[in-house]
Amino acid sequence: MVKRVLLAAPRGYCAGVERAVETVERALEQNGAPVYVRKQIVHNTHVVRDLEERGAIFVDSEEEVPEGALVVFSAHGVAPSVRIRAAQRHLETIDATCPLVTKVHAEARRYAAEGYTIVLVGHAGHEEVEGTIGEAPERTVLVERVEDVADLAVPDPERVAYVTQTTLSVDETNEIVSALRERFPALHGPAKEDICYATTNRQRAVKALLPHVDVLLVIGSDNSSNSKRLVEVARVAGVASYLVDDFDGLDESWVAGAETVGVTSGASAPESLVARLCDWFRAQGVTEIENFSFERENVFFRLPVEVRRSAA
Repeated sequence: MVKRVLLAAPRGYCAGVERAVETVERALEQNGAPVYVRKQIVHNTHVVRDLEERGAIFVDSEEEVPEGALVVFSAHGVAPSVRIRAAQRHLETIDATCPLVTKVHAEARRYAAEGYTIVLVGHAGHEEVEGTIGEAPERTVLVERVEDVADLAVPDPERVAYVTQTTLSVDETNEIVSALRERFPALHGPAKEDICYATTNRQRAVKALLPHVDVLLVIGSDNSSNSKRLVEVARVAGVASYLVDDFDGLDESWVAGAETVGVTSGASAPESLVARLCDWFRAQGVTEIENFSFERENVFFRLPVEVRRSAA
């Protein structure tokens, strides 16, 4: 029987997600509905559903947006070709790309301009990866696993650089980068790692929590990369872990034999979902629910100039 719930900290929304969600909210306030959003603004079904109820319309492609309408680009970033097509359709655009993703795009452009082959460490099909590849598709190769490094074929082994998706496993990425350095001793990389502070902090918080819990529940949607990485971190350490979109998706058998349950949430999951899960545990008679540790995050990103200008 569960006696105690420990909450990892930090957890939940990061600065990039807060910025992206507020961007859509401001756009709706200032322009009225509908406001079109290319892809999910962030990878969380509850956030998307809430914004839909307010008048946001989510589309898979900018070509689905009526000519001349307003479209917001999601936090994951877009390829230059998307911006070109949006301009051709005379769309009014607001770019809610996370500044840390924008940094990776800038690195890719710089390496391409300097003649490097760019190794992008990331997951195929993820929107962030597609956007980054789009900066220099003819010069970029994708690596998903450390095993992929041995098969890499590049025109000049002396001119290889790497960038990474921002929401990866820190440990797994370090392994891949180490393998790249061994294979290409002249490897260039970013001065500061591309994995974002929020991804790193949430994985670190989970690692600190794991010795004290029997099972870890991660609140996040199935398409949230950083949430899935939190599950993996726990499982690699030998602790059972499960991804749950909301408390009503919880399989009670997951916690049936646990005395202490750990809870965290991905960077795109609102804190309200954690509160709802805690309420569920209280309804089961759990009285000990507390933060295990607290590392304060004070990162803040300014809203896109378009919504700041309109507000002014």
